[in-house]
Amino acid sequence: MQVSKKFVKKREISYKNITTEFGTKLRMNISIQVEGAFGVLKSDYEFNRFLTRGKNSVQTEFILLCLVTTLTKYIQKYKMKELRIIFMN
Repeated sequence: MQVSKKFVKKREISYKNITTEFGTKLRMNISIQVEGAFGVLKSDYEFNRFLTRGKNSVQTEFILLCLVTTLTKYIQKYKMKELRIIFMN
């Protein structure tokens, strides 16, 4: 088994970048923040884990969660009259 020399070099550069003071602050900030859509799923919809097993079932469940999130967003905008122009035409 061989390891690519480019990979080793890139890994060294990456390690140097993340161990600097700036890199440490970035990693700490990223670990604190939750990405928007995932934060909504976890807090608003109380999503902790997938209910199904298997790649296809999990993929289907994830797509349904995405659809719910998107539809909820559009319904909220519709209620605020932002999208009524699109739906009325």
